[in-house]
Amino acid sequence: MDLFFLQSFFARVFERKKTLIFLSVLAVLFTVLGMCFLSSAAVYEYHLSACESFILDICYSDTNVFLIYIERLGGCALLLVLILAGSVHPIALVLPLAVLIYRAFTFGGCLYVFFNYYGMTGAMIVFIIYLPIHLLTDVLLIFAAVTAFARSFRFCAADFSGLLFDALVLFLLAAVVYLAETILLLVLFHPIGKIL
Repeated sequence: MDLFFLQSFFARVFERKKTLIFLSVLAVLFTVLGMCFLSSAAVYEYHLSACESFILDICYSDTNVFLIYIERLGGCALLLVLILAGSVHPIALVLPLAVLIYRAFTFGGCLYVFFNYYGMTGAMIVFIIYLPIHLLTDVLLIFAAVTAFARSFRFCAADFSGLLFDALVLFLLAAVVYLAETILLLVLFHPIGKIL
């Protein structure tokens, strides 16, 4: 992909500074709320299950890393599609907001559980792989939401090609993020033999 197209995409995102700030603050707020509201046993169990899944299904999985890469990228692509679907009408903007709020709340709760339940092992996993990949993914999701907000109030048939272009750019950026995660998994958690 040409560097000009990437610059064009980022320029359009950063033109919407107020939307970008609003969505970033929303994500931070719900991350903090996710850390604070773990008093319910069901909520704590949900976050504990998510952390166990990350550790067992990604970090210490018997599954080869290529399949983990495809699965993780596919999950991110689904979230991007849900967020970009908010582009078609102002009422559909509930989708990007719901995705960002859910991810931020779950992220906050999982951070708490990683540190509280898993101790030093959890802290190592958080700082080495979970936090950087999650934050990079959230940045992409926020960028997608910014483009959805920008387009939703004036969406017409001509905007469909722009929507597809944004989806392609975001998917390629997500592919790079999850490739970095795959490399980290190979270096730190998976033997090289698990590539295939």
